[in-house]
Amino acid sequence: MAAYKRILLKLSGEALLGEQGHGIDGDVLNRYAEEIKAVHEFGTEIAVVVGGGNIFRGVKGATEGMDRVQGDYMGMLATMINGMALQDALERKGVQTRLMSAIRMEQIAEPYIRRRAVRHLEKGRVVIFGAGTGNPYFTTDTAASLRAIEIEADVILKGTRVDGVFDSDPEKNPDAHKFDVITGDEILKRQLSVMDLTAFTLCRDNQTPFIIFNMNIEGNLLRVIKKEPVGSTVVWE
Repeated sequence: MAAYKRILLKLSGEALLGEQGHGIDGDVLNRYAEEIKAVHEFGTEIAVVVGGGNIFRGVKGATEGMDRVQGDYMGMLATMINGMALQDALERKGVQTRLMSAIRMEQIAEPYIRRRAVRHLEKGRVVIFGAGTGNPYFTTDTAASLRAIEIEADVILKGTRVDGVFDSDPEKNPDAHKFDVITGDEILKRQLSVMDLTAFTLCRDNQTPFIIFNMNIEGNLLRVIKKEPVGSTVVWE
């Protein structure tokens, strides 16, 4: 029996780079699709938000002289490319999938409509949310928090390359301490970077828990669903 009935999985675009310097690594994409399929077969309803940083970042464009709004819209289109790739990978494995976009582009995706998204989930389809919130100046972390709240997900699962929340960067400090469970207030007090402040505030105001875990360890996603000791759980007092 799944510990969570409905989840929202947030994946970073950079993770899709794999060992490549740009674009989408087919092996990583296939591995993520396998992980999602395993959870889907376990009986959990799954929505996914994937970033676009492997293709384009609006903030980076702005630092190089590009108009920030223009850059952010380009970043939203990048998330759609990743969403289409993930949809294809899942459907080749026999998983029914719907790609929904916050920006209208009917030839490749359904427009995002909350009630329709919930209906897809209830019918057992994996729903991928693309194009962020549809607005510039908002990250895909914020889009993930917003969509999770709208579809009434039990939890947000943020798949990263580190296994949770640490008191310092574990990739730089081998003695970094990992928190199995940590409160949102403690994260703010310690000024730990787990997601952007807008996304964090949305989760706090709506009492939405989130778990940060290493998506690159095979089987980790299913372990999280089973509430095995994986990653770090952020809770609200």
